[in-house]
Amino acid sequence: MDEAESVRQKLAELRLEHRDLDDVIDRLTETPVYDQLQLQRLKKRKLGLKDQMAYLEDYLEPDIIA
Repeated sequence: MDEAESVRQKLAELRLEHRDLDDVIDRLTETPVYDQLQLQRLKKRKLGLKDQMAYLEDYLEPDIIA
């Protein structure tokens, strides 16, 4: 497996985890009483995943100024 394929696989895993966190956050906020600290941690993790995904996407397709 070459490096680009490895990065694509990692990116796919991060996207899946990001979607899963989105579902968990939605379910958590549907309840009348929920743990605000847990929600904050989940959102922070989700944001971190988004940053990692953006980094890997830039690695795969760099923005080259012509």
